[in-house]
Amino acid sequence: MSNFINIFTDGGAKGNPGPAAIGVVVADSNNREIVGFGKKIGFSTNNIAEYRAVLEALDWAAENKKDLNFEKIFFFLDSLLVYSQIRGLYKVKNSKLKSLLNSLREKEAKIRIPIVYKHIPREKNQKADMCVKKALSSK
Repeated sequence: MSNFINIFTDGGAKGNPGPAAIGVVVADSNNREIVGFGKKIGFSTNNIAEYRAVLEALDWAAENKKDLNFEKIFFFLDSLLVYSQIRGLYKVKNSKLKSLLNSLREKEAKIRIPIVYKHIPREKNQKADMCVKKALSSK
């Protein structure tokens, strides 16, 4: 199947909690970058920023699904906690993270295509990490 996109997400907070940002990089099935962006999200924790990055990426996918005509999404996250919670491997005890996971499930349902989440090492998520760092350092 060549009708898919790869989405790499990252989130970070200086100080944890502290000033936080997200990073999203979207690539086509040949791993050619379609878009990459970062965004400040205010004062937050690393885990919340990681979830917010996935949510922002799901919003982007929903907005661009028709134009790009993809039928599957592969997500790549370097946060083992967030990956494991999304996959149902870990329980979500924190109420803020539970709320974010519920929002994520709602967005997945609206997109209505298969979504696969994969955990990757930080070294393989450098582009999304750079988007976070760039957003955090911007004025």
